[in-house]
Amino acid sequence: MSLWLNIGLHLALQGALITRVLLRPHRDPASRIAWIVVILALPVLGMVAYLLLGETNIGRARTTRLRAVLAALPDPARPPGEVPAPAIPPAHEPLFRVGQSISGYAACGGNRAVVLPDSAAAVAALVADIEAAQDHVHLLFYIWLPDESGTAVAEALCRAARRGVTCRAMVDDLGSRLLIASPLWPRMREAGVRLGRALPVGNPLLRPFHGRIDLRNHRKIAVLDGRVTYCGSQNCADAAFRIKAAFAPWVDVMLRFEGPVAWQNQHLFASDWMTYEGEDLTGLLRRPVHATDGGIAAQVVASGPTARHSAMPEMFQSLMYAARRELVITTPYYVPDEAMQAALCAAAFRGVTTSIVFPARNDNLAVAAASRSYYHGLLGAGVRIFEFGGGLLHAKTLCVDGEVALVGSANMDRRSFDLNYENNILLADRATTAALRARQDAWIAASRPVSEEDVALWPWQRRLWNNAVAVLGPVL
Repeated sequence: MSLWLNIGLHLALQGALITRVLLRPHRDPASRIAWIVVILALPVLGMVAYLLLGETNIGRARTTRLRAVLAALPDPARPPGEVPAPAIPPAHEPLFRVGQSISGYAACGGNRAVVLPDSAAAVAALVADIEAAQDHVHLLFYIWLPDESGTAVAEALCRAARRGVTCRAMVDDLGSRLLIASPLWPRMREAGVRLGRALPVGNPLLRPFHGRIDLRNHRKIAVLDGRVTYCGSQNCADAAFRIKAAFAPWVDVMLRFEGPVAWQNQHLFASDWMTYEGEDLTGLLRRPVHATDGGIAAQVVASGPTARHSAMPEMFQSLMYAARRELVITTPYYVPDEAMQAALCAAAFRGVTTSIVFPARNDNLAVAAASRSYYHGLLGAGVRIFEFGGGLLHAKTLCVDGEVALVGSANMDRRSFDLNYENNILLADRATTAALRARQDAWIAASRPVSEEDVALWPWQRRLWNNAVAVLGPVL
């Protein structure tokens, strides 16, 4: 009798979870099917996996705090002071409307942008700006390591704090756990740096009761004196990236901006800082913005599990559909939904020269396999695929027609779409886009082109693995 009771209870729990999967809003059919398969195929483990990882939930208390902070902050579309009108080609204005619909920041003119040469140059530039700061320095990184680069930035912050500059540094609690556990973290606090931890894990056993443990703050933000900001794919770490040194060097891209877009990144930083640390930064956001003469159009595009559903996929797809001559993309992680794969193929089908660059060796074997399951469809549409062999190409860049570019932290995978807090900057400027295109061309020159013949020669075992993993893409 107890056996049948246990079986009945198990089936009832499975049925309840499957019903929950079917009733959850904002879940595409492929994701529903994937989770139903997991729940049915792994009788107990599948149900536990869904309870821990199946729903995007950072916790009711955190969501309430974040919404209260956003309501208290100034209107993101209206920075104080005179902001020059952005010079955007009419054909690309809808792209910036999509960006504004995601996080509220309007396209602004009067910005300058520099594509920094490499990771070491980005760290050197950031340290120099910290040394020159007079009022405040705000930094937020998903991964901050106590290595040479991470220590150099931390020591620059300590020096700035000692001379009276207000320094705030926030890290993701999981991604930067090595820094938090190192002597460098308390040394920064002792020097007067105000420290914050985003999405604190706390007790891992109790954490699932207060939201998913794998929802992370993946942003990389630096704001100095409200005038200068940085955006790109680079964490605060050496290119050698010692926690995954087997895949080094990590090849990133970072841009340094001056102008009103720095106010937008300041606003974004404030939303995270005030949510987790409680310190009111609204006064900083009421100071007039600083614009440069004859600057470029730029806009912060920030997303996360508490933003509008499918925000980043819509931004990526809008850029793909906007391309008329050329579309060039680099991303380390490609696990698209059906709409994004179709948008990328559609670009090539309509005659756009479409190229995408992946790392030849990926630090995530499952994601690498899932990515390669899409090669056949991309190549069949005419998309040119390159695999970069000079390290792990970690840069997330997208250039359209030599006029518009998107750079930042967001990958083209389900984690960036649904689980991570991300920050990106969309810009319209031929010179800056040309500089990014030159960087992309350098990566392509160091890559191996992948042909349909190459994919056809893959053994059946490899194709079976790739496609089997791709089925679980919505779960990954």
